[in-house]
Amino acid sequence: MKTLLSALSALTALVAGVLCAPALASDGAPDRAYEPPPKTIIGVEGDKANGFGIYYYDGTSIFPPTDSEAYAECGEYDRYVDRVRCRTEVRVWYRDLRDLQRSIDYARSQ
Repeated sequence: MKTLLSALSALTALVAGVLCAPALASDGAPDRAYEPPPKTIIGVEGDKANGFGIYYYDGTSIFPPTDSEAYAECGEYDRYVDRVRCRTEVRVWYRDLRDLQRSIDYARSQ
């Protein structure tokens, strides 16, 4: 679960970089076609019940487990505190994926 949270943090940073890069790149130099880094997220589709697909600029993709699979994995922890922490991480992961999906949709509509 910690790797999922780390991946989400990295994904959020990449999207923020992609959205801010055009504003920072205008230094008066001739316009060149911007080529984003290979691991730039270009699309997120799905929902927490059926799973998300995260697509990158380089053509690769990842598919995190559905929420029910992730919650089932959380149930395997022995200590109550560990189970609660895991479930909280899963909720945050899917909330942030939904927000990322909305952000990409908004950026494409502009």
